[in-house]
Amino acid sequence: MTSLMPTLRHQAAAKVFSGFQPSAENHLAYPMEAHQQTLRQAVHCQGVGLHSGKAVRLTIKPAPANSGIRFIRTDLGGQSVVAHMDKVVDTTLATTLGDGACTVSTTEHLLAALRGCGIDNADIELDSPEVPIMDGSAAPFCALIKEAGLRRQNDLRLALRVIKPIRYEDGEKRIAVLPFAGFTVFEEIIFDDDIIQRQLRSTVLRGDNFLTDVAPARTFGRAEDVEYLWARGLALGGTLDNVVTIHWDRKSVLNEGGLRFDDEFVRHKMLDLIGDLSLLGCQLLGRVQAFKSGHSQHLGLMKQIAACPDSWELVRLLPGGSFHRVGDGAM
Repeated sequence: MTSLMPTLRHQAAAKVFSGFQPSAENHLAYPMEAHQQTLRQAVHCQGVGLHSGKAVRLTIKPAPANSGIRFIRTDLGGQSVVAHMDKVVDTTLATTLGDGACTVSTTEHLLAALRGCGIDNADIELDSPEVPIMDGSAAPFCALIKEAGLRRQNDLRLALRVIKPIRYEDGEKRIAVLPFAGFTVFEEIIFDDDIIQRQLRSTVLRGDNFLTDVAPARTFGRAEDVEYLWARGLALGGTLDNVVTIHWDRKSVLNEGGLRFDDEFVRHKMLDLIGDLSLLGCQLLGRVQAFKSGHSQHLGLMKQIAACPDSWELVRLLPGGSFHRVGDGAM
């Protein structure tokens, strides 16, 4: 079923849905950019992979309309993998994409930055199998995108509009998406750690709120868990400069500067969710509600969406805040 999911790179597949009877014109809950966007110019950064500890140089380049997001391994002679749910090969500790011998891990922070900054099309070149962790958040990538600038493209955006509730459960972990003519995220987490306990947060992804409220939130882990991973050859690039590390007493963090937000933990979970859901291949119109979810459950929800074609429709965003179903005369 997943091969039927919309993706800008395979936009011709949208014709599959043109058999639906066109619905009346609909309006978004709040203004959204209707046109696809890419970067004005290429930008570069260097860092290390969180789990591999390997140095990596990364370049984000402009890409044509309808090409989507693509990761290109320069160290593998230009082999590439598209950023799409069909290409997820592992969700252990991070979201890893793969196509043949080409794999790229820890993609979620960069993907969240691209979605939060309004980038639909980009080619991402890197010379290592892992996206650099930078400071553990999406903020450095957002700064790069701001440096590059945005270029509006002629083609209009596709969006997957949820029209009936879609739910995925994995034990006590739950995630759902409900009908809404915009994109909102509600996240709830519960940890035994005194410094976390129960945290809830919701956000509407519009304007610059992603840049201020979500992007700066860093990845986190317990001190003993980091030590465990180190002993097994994982998290080799993890330091107090890129991981919020919870003290052994579970009441504080080891990072000298402390937390960026009192609820930084749930904000980072929200960041991961936004990045992972970008793998649907287009904008999502719906209200996402997540309880104790992680990368595996995010992928589970996307697969559930693919398995429930009667619960969503593919629409084209239009200038002025409206949209039409794909196949409507407005196409």
